[in-house]
Amino acid sequence: MTVTYSSKVANATFFGFHRLLFKWRGSIYKLLYREFIVFAVLYTAISLVYRLLLTGAQKHYFEKLSIYCDRYAEQIPVTFVLGFYVTLVVNRWWNQFVNLPWPDRLMFLISSSVHGRDEHGRLLRRTLMRYVNLTSLLIFRSVSTAVYKRFPTMDHVVEAGFMTADERKLFNHLKSPHLKYWVPFIWFGNLATKARNEGRIRDSVDLQSLMTEMNRFRSWCSLLFGYDWVGIPLVYTQVVTLAVYTFFFTCLIGRQFLDPTKGYAGHDLDLYIPIFTLLQFFFYAGWLKVAEQLINPFGEDDDDFETNWCIDRNFKYVTSLKDSPTLGLISLFNTFPTVVPAPLLIPCFIGNNLNSWTRPFSQMPRNEWKMEI
Repeated sequence: MTVTYSSKVANATFFGFHRLLFKWRGSIYKLLYREFIVFAVLYTAISLVYRLLLTGAQKHYFEKLSIYCDRYAEQIPVTFVLGFYVTLVVNRWWNQFVNLPWPDRLMFLISSSVHGRDEHGRLLRRTLMRYVNLTSLLIFRSVSTAVYKRFPTMDHVVEAGFMTADERKLFNHLKSPHLKYWVPFIWFGNLATKARNEGRIRDSVDLQSLMTEMNRFRSWCSLLFGYDWVGIPLVYTQVVTLAVYTFFFTCLIGRQFLDPTKGYAGHDLDLYIPIFTLLQFFFYAGWLKVAEQLINPFGEDDDDFETNWCIDRNFKYVTSLKDSPTLGLISLFNTFPTVVPAPLLIPCFIGNNLNSWTRPFSQMPRNEWKMEI
């Protein structure tokens, strides 16, 4: 779901960002076009009523009301309130991303610490890794609507291979009104302790490292659960939403073009189309839409986190891990070429251990286009 455009802006060019303005998926146009159309239609309707339907006395009263709304609309602190709110939402969104539970470190520890070339040792490693993935699946299932649609019941979790039928019985037997994502942690700890007693984990230090990393993984899951449980206070979201929509509701009347012949200050032109008011709506309402999309990144918006991809990636990582024969040491210095193609060779900085070049690359003789290793 995440819209990636890094390759489009890899190099700084003239008007480098202009190519991004014509994308639809994940764009502000896709998020805002409905509200923008509604605002433009309402503004046009009020303008037509003022120009065509109101009588002389009614027009005079409307003009006074328009001037009053325009004068006091700026007292609504839209920029101040909305700026702090979006900053808070973006920081919260990024913290959730950097704390996504990735099992890679645990996979490496299990692969190197749990010994045994036989079938039992292989299944032991696979089971430990499966418990790790089961934990992340349970926490994603509780916070992500996309994952919950994919795994609506525990039967679907069993069918996908994350849990056995016997484990599901144990899981369901444990009665708790709270989310039970911590149960696979208990299974993991018991199985790791059993592996240590059997000699599969040869050192208590390895067991401690394994459990420490598992606790770190548990803290990531708990953090995601906490973000889902305790959101930004509702009152703050309501204040920001009311400030933005109240401001633009006032602008529907206060930003109308009045009759220039009346001589009202600031109403010398009658342009019919409020260009700068529409731009202001586009920017402020778009700012609010950014916060609306990022406040819960586990939905199904274009820029939400691809939690189903994370689950598939981690599951494939576990199932593809196989015991491989020990590789002998390879002399990299004898197998890698020492001559680097000229287009790929760039001069090193002064003091670099590879080669301390002090001359510009264009002044180097061709016979010196070598990298010493």
